Amino acid sequence: MKIVLEVTFRMGGVSYRGHRWEGDALVFEFERLGDAFIQVLSRRKVEEEVEREPSAVIVELKTKEGGKIFEAALEGGVYRAREP
Repeated sequence: MKIVLEVTFRMGGVSYRGHRWEGDALVFEFERLGDAFIQVLSRRKVEEEVEREPSAVIVELKTKEGGKIFEAALEGGVYRAREP
């Protein structure tokens, strides 16, 4: 089945690194590791083919300062998330 994730980040410079399963939750991994970033909203769309439906879709953003983890909500067949 295809999972579509749309994420809005608070800054540019975000790279998609892949996905993994943690139990029944599907975790999408992103990274922002540089020193300077554009201070505008940045939107990313990712589509992945997975073998089963997840119980939750999680976005993991790794940064030099540590990182953030937040959940995506299913809206009209698309998972949507916004960086807090």
